[in-house]
Amino acid sequence: MLDLYAAPTSNGLRAKIMLDELGIPYTLHKVDMMKGEHKSPDFKRMNPNGAIPVLIDSDGPGGKPLTVTQSIAIMEYACEKAGGKFLPKDAAGKVAHTMAVQSAATDMGMTLASIFGIARSKEPHKPSQEIFEGRWKDYCKVWDQTFAKQKYAAGGEVTLADFALYAVYARCKGVNPALCQGFPNLDRWEAEIGARPGTKKGMNFG
Repeated sequence: MLDLYAAPTSNGLRAKIMLDELGIPYTLHKVDMMKGEHKSPDFKRMNPNGAIPVLIDSDGPGGKPLTVTQSIAIMEYACEKAGGKFLPKDAAGKVAHTMAVQSAATDMGMTLASIFGIARSKEPHKPSQEIFEGRWKDYCKVWDQTFAKQKYAAGGEVTLADFALYAVYARCKGVNPALCQGFPNLDRWEAEIGARPGTKKGMNFG
């Protein structure tokens, strides 16, 4: 049995989307970050960093319980548990996939987190905000160019990378749509991934 502890942040959405796309049964435990539930002693026993998401597999490798943290690690673990679904098989595809996933998590994810963090601070520093917003748009421009040449994030088929990127882009579009204007190819891709039943279910935290 899988238990997912998450909130509707980019990282939490990634993990939930992946499980719903794979169709793996799990129990969702919604973590109220505004109340600091992710910093509680009980939660920190699962993840000492006090960060969501956390996946607990009571029937992990060898039948032993396993706790997985970090959104991308959770996604990869779930895909492997489902027989390698949404993971490329050939060497070149694996390299393209790794680059796409790292861009989604490190470039896009961290930049969006910085934008939100500055905007929500008591005294937002406008020059810093503008730097990160500019960086975000630069990344989006590159992705827009990528999607002009290929259908999905890592090439010609849907992979984990698409769901990792979608969670960040859709999150930004929902909170600050102005940062997502002017990228027609990226929007075409986002609309297609967002229309998938598994992704729709994954975006719904109830």
